[in-house]
Amino acid sequence: MITKLTAEALGTALLLISVVGSGIMAQSLTSDIALALLANAVATGCMLYVIITCLGPVSGAHFNPAVTVAFLIRGEIAAPLALGFVAVQIAGGLVGVWIAHAMFDLPLLQISTTARSGANLWVSEAVATFGLLFVIFGGLRSRPDAVPMLVAIYITGAYWFTSSTSFANPAVTIARGFSDTFAGIDPTHAPAFIIVQIATAVIATFALWQLYRD
Repeated sequence: MITKLTAEALGTALLLISVVGSGIMAQSLTSDIALALLANAVATGCMLYVIITCLGPVSGAHFNPAVTVAFLIRGEIAAPLALGFVAVQIAGGLVGVWIAHAMFDLPLLQISTTARSGANLWVSEAVATFGLLFVIFGGLRSRPDAVPMLVAIYITGAYWFTSSTSFANPAVTIARGFSDTFAGIDPTHAPAFIIVQIATAVIATFALWQLYRD
């Protein structure tokens, strides 16, 4: 269990380092928002491929409470371990944000002021989260070895086809609330994102269970 928890914490920290760090770098190099978003998306997709490939055999590479909830519903992870996963994912995400800030000589402790609220963003988060689970469970059913690439490609694309830029992850949402940078989200707007992500994960799990049942 300790090994699995360590892998989940490490993977989530690395994910947030890529999300926040690439956002800071992009914003420091260009004033073009589209170019900055492209850099942010590509860096995140690259990191996802790496951490899922390297840590998947250790913990299953959830790095996302919504994914852990889905596997809990499917009976593929025990409740105590699932709770541990969620705790270390949130903690790892916060540590990742602080490391990103340290790399760019920014104050470690920040509160985001970036407004991200509205029905369009909540719908986007539902689409992003459903799509992520579709890719994971569909990939596990057809090409388990391709799941790292499928998730990386999906999230890179979802940065662009969702108005929310595809958070699709409660741990990431919480962590980004503590970074007043390109990737930030006002912490008062984060709960709505998280509710949509978890609710969609529950719905998607049952829907995809029916789709991929033998």
